Amino acid sequence: MCTMGVGLDFFFFPESVAVVGASRTPGKIGYELLRNLVEFYKGRMYPVNPMADEILGLKCYPSVRAIPDKVDVAVISVPAETVPEAAVDAGEAGVKGLIVISGGFKEVGRDGAERERRLVEAVRKYGMRLIGPNCVGVYVPKSGMNTLFLPRTRQGFPPHGHIAFVSQSGAFGSAVLDWAALRGLGMSKFVSYGNKADVDDADLLEYLRADPDTRVITMYVEGVENGRTFFKSLKETTPVKPVVILKSGRTEAGARAASSHTGALAGQDRIYDAAFRQSGVIRAYGMEELFDMALALALQPPSHGPRVVVLTVGGGSGVMATDALSDLGLHVPRLSDQTVERLKRVLLPIASPYNPVDVTGSARDEHLIQAAEILLRSGEVDAILWLPYYIVPGVTEKLNKEFMRLVSEINNSLQHPIPIVGVATGGSYTSRYSAEAESMGIPMYLSPERAARAVKALVDYGKWLREVGTYDEYVEKVKKFLYTFS
Repeated sequence: MCTMGVGLDFFFFPESVAVVGASRTPGKIGYELLRNLVEFYKGRMYPVNPMADEILGLKCYPSVRAIPDKVDVAVISVPAETVPEAAVDAGEAGVKGLIVISGGFKEVGRDGAERERRLVEAVRKYGMRLIGPNCVGVYVPKSGMNTLFLPRTRQGFPPHGHIAFVSQSGAFGSAVLDWAALRGLGMSKFVSYGNKADVDDADLLEYLRADPDTRVITMYVEGVENGRTFFKSLKETTPVKPVVILKSGRTEAGARAASSHTGALAGQDRIYDAAFRQSGVIRAYGMEELFDMALALALQPPSHGPRVVVLTVGGGSGVMATDALSDLGLHVPRLSDQTVERLKRVLLPIASPYNPVDVTGSARDEHLIQAAEILLRSGEVDAILWLPYYIVPGVTEKLNKEFMRLVSEINNSLQHPIPIVGVATGGSYTSRYSAEAESMGIPMYLSPERAARAVKALVDYGKWLREVGTYDEYVEKVKKFLYTFS
């Protein structure tokens, strides 16, 4: 493994791409891959197929060496036994990087492992870098670099955002992209690295650590082969950016499946668990949880402590949120008499000014906003779980803007800004205003339980930053892009 992660930019923002194995037949990988590049990619494209003159309006070439232009990346989708030869052709043409989509390498046994060895030998000989083999490659909304071979009619592609996702599994990665597009969740970089014969987890962590478009790094990992390097890279990354990992192969049966899938060495899960804790990783146990946590970490500052106040319009939801927070070991404290008195002065007589702070279904915008201001300035709160219930009559379409204006103004002035996580359950009306709130910077969830786990991620990451001594530096940095609302 060559630790040159910061030198991987050409994979994500290449000026030119060759598709080795481009096909004229719709439905074949080489055709769909090229079509996605034609639809998304903003650079120069060169199909490579010695049996074709033109594909999708692009002139074909018999080899990469025959292309009369500098090629940054060659995407290879040919039978496994011919991949090493294709790699040599690309290397002699001066290509910087290969993305090998083809499977049939170490994941299939001894013969495949030998093919992979020859592939890596060619990569080393010509000074190239390699993503794969046995992967779907990369997707970068900003540049349009898209090496997935699933047609747009079946595969969703999310917009640009600030969450990077690195996946050892191409199928799972594609499903996540589809889900993220449906969810409206933006991504900075997507990488499926398959067998990671060259570019591996540590390389990608190093690259994403320095990537200005990435605020949170999420990873699906089946196993690592160079654990020492991987965990060293994690410890170097987490003081700078949060890393959320979904680690599969936790059981004996799962570990066997991981080995047959990508040739990964899944290892004993308790070792990974301990290493994650020691390196500041936030561990997720499912796809939904992975991105629930990532969304909160991308949109909110880390919490300076475990004290959470529930601000709700519905009493039942407030109780459920309190239970969910308590189950996760977070503190839902009783507010001081002074804060309770301040709340009483601005809330309706029927409201409950304790914790949860229940403004009731009779509340108007100002009750939520004034209560939030008192809580934010109280010095008794490290995070707020907000349940606005947009459907109640007194809540208007102005609530989100006024609420965010207040939150931005106060949090900009605080040494320890207070994260806010929202819950919005309901139909189309609620969904519209929930999406608006999220577009303004408050992560919104469909249940108190999911929101509570997101708060826990913010608390855990804040605790880690304080342990390693980078909390203040990190917070000052994130304030600049979190609180620009006006």
